[in-house]
Amino acid sequence: MKFVAYERTLQGTGASRRLRNADKVPGIVYGAGSTPAKIELDHNALFFALKKEAFHSSILEMELAGKSEQVLLRDYQLHPFRPIVLHIDFQRVDATTKVTKKVPLHFTKEDESPAVKIDKCVVNHVVTELRIQCLASELPEFLTVNLGELARGQSLHVNDIELPSGIKLMTQGKTNPVIVSVSALSAEEEAAPIVVAAPAAAAGKGKKTEKQNKK
Repeated sequence: MKFVAYERTLQGTGASRRLRNADKVPGIVYGAGSTPAKIELDHNALFFALKKEAFHSSILEMELAGKSEQVLLRDYQLHPFRPIVLHIDFQRVDATTKVTKKVPLHFTKEDESPAVKIDKCVVNHVVTELRIQCLASELPEFLTVNLGELARGQSLHVNDIELPSGIKLMTQGKTNPVIVSVSALSAEEEAAPIVVAAPAAAAGKGKKTEKQNKK
């Protein structure tokens, strides 16, 4: 993904407040042996970019002062209750930069698994993202978890995920945490009746008949 940033010369609380009033977001970009640079971005463009998964987990191309740099989103701050981005941080990266970052998990073929298709079980996504370490050039946008063989009573763990070459999982002391678990529906859930609402037209027709009867 590509975005445009602009050089920011002013700093401080007052300057940041004026930027936000002008629909701009103050930020900083650092790393790769270069001096940290103060930047500003268009608020609306950034706000909608933050809604995209790839903006959080992939290498971004930042255009600044007519030059393109590869960066990673490192941090951002939101207003406590208003839809406003207050500040954002990026890290410059190159082919030799080793990064540690969380990436989302994409689950596939869940509906085709024996657990769901045959036994009507519920699949619980215990973890939806994992922290990994790799070279910036090898950073995946997401990791795919194939649930096609998932059976009743079975769980998938971190060690069951097929990782691309050069990717190392960082489990923070946990040896092999659960990614997905399977639970069967309770007898009450399976026996719950389906209530079908009466058609609106029928109710209207009944009212009309009642008025006709009064006449």
